[in-house]
Amino acid sequence: MHLGRTTLSKFLIQQLQDAGDQGKLAALLVDVAAAVKAISAMTAKGALGGFLGAIDSHNVQGEQQKKLDVLANDAMVASTEWGGLVAGLASEELDDPYVIPEGFPRGPYLLIFDPLDGSSNTDVNVSVGTIFSVLRHDSAEQPVVGDYLQPGTRQVAAGYAIYGPATMLVLSVGKGTHGFTLDREIGNFILTHPNLAIPEDTSEFAINTSNARFWEPPVHRYVTECQAGKAGERGRDFNMRWIASMVAEVHRILMRGGVFMYPKDTKDPSKPGRLRLMYEANPIAMLIEQAGGAASTGRQRLTELRPEQLHQRVPVILGSKNEVLRIERYHAEHASGHDRPYDSPLFNERSLFRAREFN
Repeated sequence: MHLGRTTLSKFLIQQLQDAGDQGKLAALLVDVAAAVKAISAMTAKGALGGFLGAIDSHNVQGEQQKKLDVLANDAMVASTEWGGLVAGLASEELDDPYVIPEGFPRGPYLLIFDPLDGSSNTDVNVSVGTIFSVLRHDSAEQPVVGDYLQPGTRQVAAGYAIYGPATMLVLSVGKGTHGFTLDREIGNFILTHPNLAIPEDTSEFAINTSNARFWEPPVHRYVTECQAGKAGERGRDFNMRWIASMVAEVHRILMRGGVFMYPKDTKDPSKPGRLRLMYEANPIAMLIEQAGGAASTGRQRLTELRPEQLHQRVPVILGSKNEVLRIERYHAEHASGHDRPYDSPLFNERSLFRAREFN
């Protein structure tokens, strides 16, 4: 079959033909894709459809919701709650898991999602996306919060949609990471980027440098080395990118490599990280790993972290494998007292600390 004509449904049948309940998982992912199409249409219309702007409510994170946050959440629920494929849903926009209504059959999966990642960018027409994760639920009982708290290694599928110049759906069912582009003329997602592979090395990193004063020493060390370029020990120049939309950052890395960092910092001691483990970090980590990259908290593999709360936040460092492993090494060296403090900008030759040393 010609690559350009491989639809999402045909692809899923091929990928899942050896799975016991492949039909149900494939059908669930097709339902998710239907929601993505609806969300894509709303984001494309923007102000023309009256979809932009904030509303007078906040989600469980304390963040003011955008109209599109709520509409995207409703679209995902409406597309997946009725088909007997899921036992329950959990969303960034909902305080508690969504209970499947009476009269609808329950299925063997749990769907966890961020309906509109980066929604603060919608008002300025920057790419946003939807992130989702699928877990198994083998019990006949209605799921409780604890049933959702599975490590990322137990995901059976994960993906994201990015609403940019083209709408793309990137997903994995544990057999590589693959990209599909929405053909609006026929209404189908077509396989356009099979077997995505992230280069092990990169000269590009993404981090919000406005938080530099709150970073831990290992992150300072890494970024300082990148900024030193050819004159530093890395011996090459690096480019820095920051879009403030995780989906957009990750999509760029999947297309051409790079490393994305939203590390632990001291800005808010009550939050060990910024990004949510269950519906942002874990699904993205699965996609990155399936494409040959690595995903870490800086101290351990992300997908091995045992969740403690549905809306738990974690540090995230992911992308090209060798860079992620280097950053992990810097964290380990710092923890053991064997890092090199002079690599930090607080101790370099232009700093106040270094100047005092020689006065």
